[in-house]
Amino acid sequence: MQVHSQSLPQLSPALLAKLSQPKLTPEKIQERLSYIIEKDRVPDDLPRRFLEAFAAVLQHTNYRQVIDNYARIPARCANCSCACQIYQQTHDPKDVPCYRSNLLLEAYRRHFTLRGIVEGHLKGTPYLTDDLILEMAESYYHCTACRRCSLECPLGIDHGLVTHIARYVLSEIGLVPRALVISTREQLEGATHNTSAIPWAAIKDTLEFLEEEIKDDKGIDLTFPVDHEGAEFLFFAPVSDYLMEAETLMGIATVFYAAGDQNRWTISSQFLDGINYGLFYNDWVLEKCLRLEVDQLKRLGAQKILIGECGHASRSAKAFMKTFGGGKKAPPVVNIMEYTWRAWKDGKIRLRPGAIDERVTYHDPCNIARTGWIIEQPRELLRAFCSDFVEMEPHGVWNLCCGGGGGTVSVDEIRPYRTGVTGVKKAEQIRATGAHYVVAPCANCKKQLREVCEDNGLSDVEVVGLHDLIYRALILD
Repeated sequence: MQVHSQSLPQLSPALLAKLSQPKLTPEKIQERLSYIIEKDRVPDDLPRRFLEAFAAVLQHTNYRQVIDNYARIPARCANCSCACQIYQQTHDPKDVPCYRSNLLLEAYRRHFTLRGIVEGHLKGTPYLTDDLILEMAESYYHCTACRRCSLECPLGIDHGLVTHIARYVLSEIGLVPRALVISTREQLEGATHNTSAIPWAAIKDTLEFLEEEIKDDKGIDLTFPVDHEGAEFLFFAPVSDYLMEAETLMGIATVFYAAGDQNRWTISSQFLDGINYGLFYNDWVLEKCLRLEVDQLKRLGAQKILIGECGHASRSAKAFMKTFGGGKKAPPVVNIMEYTWRAWKDGKIRLRPGAIDERVTYHDPCNIARTGWIIEQPRELLRAFCSDFVEMEPHGVWNLCCGGGGGTVSVDEIRPYRTGVTGVKKAEQIRATGAHYVVAPCANCKKQLREVCEDNGLSDVEVVGLHDLIYRALILD
């Protein structure tokens, strides 16, 4: 998964020699980072290898035009700080989004523009140092990539995209949380082909158990369709749903049953994990995950990709399928909330008014709400069967991140930071609603919000999926 390093002819031999001088051992580098890395993947000459990886990314992707445009803008107004919940908590200038973005943009200005190259030749001193690269490695994983700051930038800079590009470069020199690397390695190269390394036999047993549970609870016979050919939808959920979010899967299956659409969807036994950590740190991983989804779609003769309750899995497929999954021939991507909402609007399913008496609020996952993609549909569904639905403020496009976005929720060693810094504003927002149920239709958001509630004294709050509650409200004939 490594980018092939490119030479850097713009740099003088003397400057290249300085960049190549070994300075920090992998052990010393690990001491400077809050997350665990695979030390055997980290080179000794960080500045040179960083520039080689950066050059390769610029050469072989379309990111150069974006970076070049942003680098021409003096992005220092700090208007984005008023939208960043991390800065609002820490008040540290280094947590201002445009400060963070300029770490990468300044490296581009100095080493990949004419003015910067001339200055480097004349002065013989590189901008990049070990300390600066390690500041990037730490800073870009303090960002949750929620992209709320992009709504406030008067210059149109997408700081979340800059974070993504910087993480891409850093991943090529081994500066990436080990938790992400290990998970994607198992998903793409391991025997189980999922990020949690769960054998298919265990997943199959889980599905059979859930069928029995639904039979006992609802009195209906349904099956989770596996490897059915010719279905309209091929379903990809985060594999964690098969372990920890069983009620979400039960709700989804029961919706299809109630709508009379059991033949419209299926699950692949060969690759079912919708998680795509490539969105968080590396486009090679992003592309390979999407291509595996397309391969299964073709194998089973399905027409559309259906993503379960997962924000990043939905966005990675929706936004990048045409780029990495077939161009104009790429399959359509649908989120399960869109399907359920349409089935309800068409009268194919019915929901019992007042089925949920406790106060309910809804959390907008950043990856499906920030662009305005899915906002009102889940709210319409909730209002149809919840007696006491309240909104968080702000919500919708302007929602606050759960605090674990950008893959940081998967990095358990930084939990104190996630719940004590990035998630504090979310905890305050939830507390203000007085809600018992927080509906979060995203596996990452569910994990993060449960930890946020636990670590911030919200013991009466229960974090659930949308289909967890729909399962309780469905009217079955």
